[in-house]
Amino acid sequence: MEAHIKLGRIFGIEVGLHYTWFLIALLIVFSLAARFQSLHPDWGQALAWGMAGVTAVLFFVSLIVHELSHAFVARRRGLPVHSITLFALGGVARIEKEAEDPQTEFQVGVIGPITSAVLGLLFLGLSVLSGWRILAEPESPLVAMFVWLGYINLLLAAFNMLPGFPMDGGRVLRAALWWRTGDPLRATRTAATVGQGIALLFIVLGIVSFFRGMGFGGLWIAFIGWFLLMVARASQAQSEVNERLRGIRVADVMARDCPLVDGRTNLQTFVDEYLLRGLGRCSLIVEEGRPVGLITAHEVKAVPRPRWPLTLVEEAMLPIERLKVVSPEMPVSEALTLLAQANVNQLPVVANGRLEGILSRERVLQFLYVRAELEG
Repeated sequence: MEAHIKLGRIFGIEVGLHYTWFLIALLIVFSLAARFQSLHPDWGQALAWGMAGVTAVLFFVSLIVHELSHAFVARRRGLPVHSITLFALGGVARIEKEAEDPQTEFQVGVIGPITSAVLGLLFLGLSVLSGWRILAEPESPLVAMFVWLGYINLLLAAFNMLPGFPMDGGRVLRAALWWRTGDPLRATRTAATVGQGIALLFIVLGIVSFFRGMGFGGLWIAFIGWFLLMVARASQAQSEVNERLRGIRVADVMARDCPLVDGRTNLQTFVDEYLLRGLGRCSLIVEEGRPVGLITAHEVKAVPRPRWPLTLVEEAMLPIERLKVVSPEMPVSEALTLLAQANVNQLPVVANGRLEGILSRERVLQFLYVRAELEG
């Protein structure tokens, strides 16, 4: 999930907001303000709204801490973390590699709920130290904020431990199944099936609650279920792809016969003699044996058609400096992540300064299709 607004970096990890975050942020502020005004009319509107805003901000800080805990453990276990994104249903840490063993999967999964539980107990402890009597309605704004943050973090910990992939509890279940069976693909499928079952349960519960008079709350539960169902299916598909690519190197998949084009060729000649003849959907521009750029139909289309005879390939190409370069020994799963980050369909494969070939999404998909067909 990509962030639409970048907030900055924490310990080198990019933190951002998805546009759906604003929906839940407004919902939390309005609901908290209404709750504070209802239970404490003597506070006044300004104080109630102010405390609602501060409480919401601290809640989202709690979410970031939850995701940072995943990121720190992942890094310690050798898994690179690209970013953290907050969205309507919480947050997600973008870990760029699959766990190599069930121990890593377990540790990365379980640390998030543990962190939220610790935060919840910490906030409730601060409430007690501030004079709150357990189960009593808080009287002061500060205590009311601490109590709400305590309960919501404990609820977040419990929710995330539901054994449905890709939630934290689902990853813990996957790790347990992986450790027991030794088969990560089978473990992923089982955990994802459980996750989809939990998602369907949420959908049914939400719809029933809506028709029984719960109103928006019922629809929200159904929406959570629908979202979990979509994410569970997508995560299962992604995990299965990663498992099928486990142990596969770029050299095993790349194309070694990518056509080379003289940078002084004009675009019209390139289209007529290369693209239309099916000599490759992409071509490399090489100078003195080193790749200097890549050109595809996408770059050609960016130039107005009447200017094709007047525009050189080297003028329209994507410079190599703007592309990631992969090595033949890199795992294909990591190379796919680089393709996604660069938002391109091909990457040059270079070893010792020499061009070895091209890795493309098309080649990876073809490899996966053939392998799946052979496996029945």
